[in-house]
Amino acid sequence: MDKSKWDATFAARFARHEDELQWLYCELYHGDMQAYDYFVNMLHRAWLDRPEALRAIDARREDDPDWYRGHDMTGMLMYVKAFAGTLNGVREKLDYIQDCGVNYLHLMPLLESPEGRSDGGYAVSDFRKVQPELGTMDDLAALAGDCHGRGIALCLDFVMNHTSEDHEWARRARKGDPTDMARYFIYDNWIVPDEYERTVPQVFPTTAPGNFSWCEALHKVVMTTFWPYQWDLNYANPMVFNDMTDNMLYLCNRGVDIIRLDAVPYIWKSLGTNCRNLPQVHSLVRMMRMACEIVCPGTLLLGEVVMAPDKVAPYFGSVYKPECHMLYNVTTMASIWHTVATRDVRLLRNQLEQVFALPGQYTFLNYLRCHDDIGWGLDYDYLGQFGQSEIPHKKYLNDYLTGKWPGSPARGELYNDDPRLGDARLCGTTASLCGVQSALENGDGRALDQALTLDIALHALMFTLSGVPVLYSGDEIAQLNDDTYHDDPLKAGDSRYLHRGDMDWSAAERRGDGSTPQGRMFDAVKRLEALRAEHAAFGADAGVRLANAVDDSLLGIERRVKGERLIALFNFSEWPKPAGIEGGGSFTDLWAGSRVRAEGLTVPAGDFLWLLDAGAED
Repeated sequence: MDKSKWDATFAARFARHEDELQWLYCELYHGDMQAYDYFVNMLHRAWLDRPEALRAIDARREDDPDWYRGHDMTGMLMYVKAFAGTLNGVREKLDYIQDCGVNYLHLMPLLESPEGRSDGGYAVSDFRKVQPELGTMDDLAALAGDCHGRGIALCLDFVMNHTSEDHEWARRARKGDPTDMARYFIYDNWIVPDEYERTVPQVFPTTAPGNFSWCEALHKVVMTTFWPYQWDLNYANPMVFNDMTDNMLYLCNRGVDIIRLDAVPYIWKSLGTNCRNLPQVHSLVRMMRMACEIVCPGTLLLGEVVMAPDKVAPYFGSVYKPECHMLYNVTTMASIWHTVATRDVRLLRNQLEQVFALPGQYTFLNYLRCHDDIGWGLDYDYLGQFGQSEIPHKKYLNDYLTGKWPGSPARGELYNDDPRLGDARLCGTTASLCGVQSALENGDGRALDQALTLDIALHALMFTLSGVPVLYSGDEIAQLNDDTYHDDPLKAGDSRYLHRGDMDWSAAERRGDGSTPQGRMFDAVKRLEALRAEHAAFGADAGVRLANAVDDSLLGIERRVKGERLIALFNFSEWPKPAGIEGGGSFTDLWAGSRVRAEGLTVPAGDFLWLLDAGAED
């Protein structure tokens, strides 16, 4: 590398990380200085490619490193095609997105991928091209520029673990190119793959069993952890890490502010292990964090770690050696729906207690629904003390949330159902799982009120938690399941499309009418956002703990900071419950806008209270 050509800004940023970066790289890649020099030169090229407008954003965010941790942040997750057809269509809908109070926009995978073998865009055939039907890379950069002008940060998925079998690397590998074959895990026979299978769990045991596939063109075996058309990348090869980091920085230089590292726990493979969460993964993520801090320090890394809290937290790294800026609070999402089905908050309390015990600087993304299914990866050791066994309990949850259980208003569908194991995951929009769909189908006004009350209360819970609340596009207007996916041969086999339907713009036009479900839900979300932004108790620096609760269907959360004490209470029961506030006192009911005494307060059935004491002692 020739440092004499570096400008002062790049040189200073690199110098801050040089010793650790070189040490980690050489430890991982056995002192390969040629590969390291290539990596550093690639970082410099990426810096030279960074537009001045993005460098200006970097400078502002360096001055305010906690810019993403404010209690005025609200995210929205969407598929471009489902929401507005194209990237330019999304640009035309930015007024609506702002009307939703959104300043963090997550676009689902939109890079080039083969039709019918894309896994929803997660089988990328070109990391530098947008799917043609959605637009171009210039369109993406233009959308990012418009978002920045409105104070909206843009998030994009970066699929790290694998490429499509149609990627140029895989195509050349199928022709026997040894350089590109070395980017993947390719074996002459099943001896080594069978050894891996002894210790590596299957991701989709019913729909894509095993972790390897036979490649007829090569007459060899290829590692394919997720789907046969997704070839796992071999990060033990420094060329893979160098080029994938280059691809990531290319997206950053098109204006992407948040890089979602997809399936990050899977990216390092080692024979004799489960190939999950291995120490080398953290070295790779740490180096990617340093690469961003050198080239584009305004960029955030969001880790997708769909695991228990003790497996998730390490991906934050440490104070001195941070990794991801943000992580998903996935276990809380699953625990919330467990609580909806059981009306029992004990599991949710236990799970939140673990989250609340983590350092306050950890930032989670909180959500009720996303593009994916709901998996029941719950703490069954904890549930066992209440007599709950995993298989029958999962069946109950699925029966309730698909509406099979007597009296259940929920309308979901199973995903990846495995009758042999008695296991399945769940799909459905938030509104349909809360009962809005069944109430409308039955013309039951009382049931509709109950369903919308629950839907709003769940959103209030999401807004109560520390971190960034993220809406799934359509939830802000109580959008229902899209049953038409059954009629599309490319979608019919994947029930996740039940909640991936096109945005109902005719329904969205009713968001200003408070007499409609759309208007009631939209107004509630806007009020929740405004109250959260107004009060310091919702801030990232607030102390958070479980509040004293007197009933196993009542969840209480206390947030306290700067003289404000917020008591948030959520009643998952079908009956009103006494509030049971420790210490009593006088509060402002933020939702009702009135002063109340704690004594004698009740939380209505399926509803919530936000109670604020603005004169509390710190």
